[in-house]
Amino acid sequence: MKLLVKQDCPQCGAPVELTEAESVLYCGSCGIRSMVQSNSPPRYVLPMAGDASSAGLLLAPYVRFKGTIYLVTESGIDHRVIDTTRVASSALGLPPSLGVRPQAMRLQRIDPAAENLFLTQTLKASAILEKAAAVGNLVPQIGQQFLHRAYIGEHLSYIYLPLVIKHCGLHDGVTGDRLCDLVDFISGDLANRRYDDGWQVRFVATLCPQCGAGLEGSSDCQVMTCPNCHSAWGVTPKQLVRLDWQMQAGDSATKLFLPFWKISTHIPVLNIYSFADFVERTNQPFLPRPQWRSRVMSVWVPAIRLRPKVFLLAGRQATLGQWRLRPVTAKLQPNFFPATLPFSEARQAVKLMLAASTASPRRIFPMLPYTRLTEMTAQLIYLPFTELGCDWVQPHTGVTIGKNILKFGRTL
Repeated sequence: MKLLVKQDCPQCGAPVELTEAESVLYCGSCGIRSMVQSNSPPRYVLPMAGDASSAGLLLAPYVRFKGTIYLVTESGIDHRVIDTTRVASSALGLPPSLGVRPQAMRLQRIDPAAENLFLTQTLKASAILEKAAAVGNLVPQIGQQFLHRAYIGEHLSYIYLPLVIKHCGLHDGVTGDRLCDLVDFISGDLANRRYDDGWQVRFVATLCPQCGAGLEGSSDCQVMTCPNCHSAWGVTPKQLVRLDWQMQAGDSATKLFLPFWKISTHIPVLNIYSFADFVERTNQPFLPRPQWRSRVMSVWVPAIRLRPKVFLLAGRQATLGQWRLRPVTAKLQPNFFPATLPFSEARQAVKLMLAASTASPRRIFPMLPYTRLTEMTAQLIYLPFTELGCDWVQPHTGVTIGKNILKFGRTL
């Protein structure tokens, strides 16, 4: 389930409801689109019982992780979709988890004017990720060798539990439950801090940095496009980044274009520099063609959120079938599907796609811990898909994605 967040439109003040995955706020009242930017992960507070104000209260930090964790061991590639929230403070009496409350309630952004005090976070986010992996049993078993782990499509956020002190005890501000005696609570580590300006959320107009026209994109998109100058811009927490994009030409049967990240790179430890090198090192069941010697190796990663098995299979098929593709510079098309997976996460999937694409795991898997990518460049490529029953099919590479899977992926 997604987190739902209450937010006022920065332009007209009308109430707007966002999900955690949405990087673009669209107001139905004034029609304005604004990008949501911040220098740190988003921070929310659970609503108090009876809609009472949490201003001035002590807030306890919890780290919430939602995403897909992939683990590569000698046995193969395993994966889980994880959604967990863990307490990030060592203060006594706090619940270890918030349970399903973050998903069931409408969260609010931390208000810098509320003058709250925040219990100091003593557990690092990296430790939370390790715990999330353990929850999904994505840790090497006894006798297994840990080769690679990646977090793809992740949402990392901080959720604060308001605490109320009354009747000589510490109480949960949401449920009213007594957590512990006040004397026990204050005997622990009670270091706290005030609001950090680095947590501030900014709302920026969605204007093209190149021509000034309004950018277009869905609320959960990670790439916005300009219909005027046909440029594409990656949405990052701090700014818009110009992207190099192309498309593979379609035909009369094309109904949809899906985005893929084409990540061209060298992999020195495996001596992979060209597509021919990749075919030979990964022991593919076909011989490399002479012209592939001059074709720089590219790993293709879906720029959309998909179920783990489909994500790996789509990337594998696009990577192996890249020699059939000839993308060209073009103008934006109305049937471009929004790119919902940013490049920052796609680059984390390169080793996964290498592992998923090899026909010789014993040759590639042990080298993953030593694999470093050099001379990396990235392009966003839109591939044409045709409709075949309940599936979308890419005719050049054979990538097949179910219609419902494509729709469901936007909720991951």
